[in-house]
Amino acid sequence: MSDAVRPDLSGSSPNRGSAPRAAAPEPAPPAADPRVYRAVLAVTYLPVMLSGAHLEVHGREHVPPPGTPLVVAANHRSGLDPFMVARSLPPGRLVQFMAKKELFVPVIGWIISTGGSFPIDRSGNDLGALRMAVRILKNNGTVGIFPQGTRGGPALQGGVALIAAKARAPILPAGICRDGRRWIVRFGPPIEAQGGIKGVTAELGERLRELAQPVGEPV
Repeated sequence: MSDAVRPDLSGSSPNRGSAPRAAAPEPAPPAADPRVYRAVLAVTYLPVMLSGAHLEVHGREHVPPPGTPLVVAANHRSGLDPFMVARSLPPGRLVQFMAKKELFVPVIGWIISTGGSFPIDRSGNDLGALRMAVRILKNNGTVGIFPQGTRGGPALQGGVALIAAKARAPILPAGICRDGRRWIVRFGPPIEAQGGIKGVTAELGERLRELAQPVGEPV
């Protein structure tokens, strides 16, 4: 998304001379069921342990305290990335991810939704998903986004900066990498969504490139 064209996330329509209509009530933001959330994190960590690997977390001191809005933006390489990021956050931070709508099929979709995540249509500008993210943040929630859009995507999208700006929430960059038997999640200092979409997106991209490099002693 460019600075020149920014979609209206308020849900309102331009008044074209007709009498204003009462705004339709917005759907409540999805809430994460802590029991399902923890169960999913436990199950998805099994492949990591069974492979002899383990998770290392660096920079947890940069994570703002629970009860405040936060956008967690990470690079994307593996299907396990959302679970590694969620597992790395301090207790009290239940991250709700934007997930591609194709995942919301029977059973799996129920688990994803009950865990707090919500669908996004990646074929275009899904304003409904963007508005949902803003509502979660305004409710002091935590939204997780992979700004590359797809695993290993070549460029960052501007939606992260737009959502953070609309909700007045900081962006927490999270770098993910594999180094031998280590899964590494590394958090950096939060980025304030100020100074324009392009500028914030460029800063986020630079931070993610730095944070996605191995750190510490290889195992």
